[in-house]
Amino acid sequence: MDFTNPLVYGAPAFIAFILLELTYSKTHGDDDLYDWKDFAASSAMGIGSAIIGPLLKVILLVVLFEWAYELFNPLVDGVRTNIMGYESFGYAWYVWLLCQLADDFTYYWFHRANHEIRILWAAHIVHHSSDNFNLGTAIRNGWFTLLYKPFFYVWMPIIGFPVEMVV
Repeated sequence: MDFTNPLVYGAPAFIAFILLELTYSKTHGDDDLYDWKDFAASSAMGIGSAIIGPLLKVILLVVLFEWAYELFNPLVDGVRTNIMGYESFGYAWYVWLLCQLADDFTYYWFHRANHEIRILWAAHIVHHSSDNFNLGTAIRNGWFTLLYKPFFYVWMPIIGFPVEMVV
């Protein structure tokens, strides 16, 4: 087991918080917080997303990002140079910070587009379809969004962020 992976701690902690919220709601008379059929639907969507997500990431992210990175940042005389003429980004600590900011910026626009563009909203509405507002609803993710999400992020390897840094 890889203990450097945050999911090793994050996923069990999140499940524990869901169970804690569920227990609290049942012992304090708030039976409306969790509907079992709704929770089962959310869980099924979350599990499906957890299974489909890594498969699509390998196919779409790595293949698409690697292709874009190689196309726009060719190796010239042993140096990776962007087609705009500057040297592609390396692995310095500040590049990691810039990549994190670019990732956050991209996620904002990805999520906003999901709310404003009708075809994307049709895929994203699954996340907003529960009548309940609880932690179990947070795992209700649409599977179709996994197909187009990488296209929002492809600009990052194009401008010179290494693929493994973006992934």
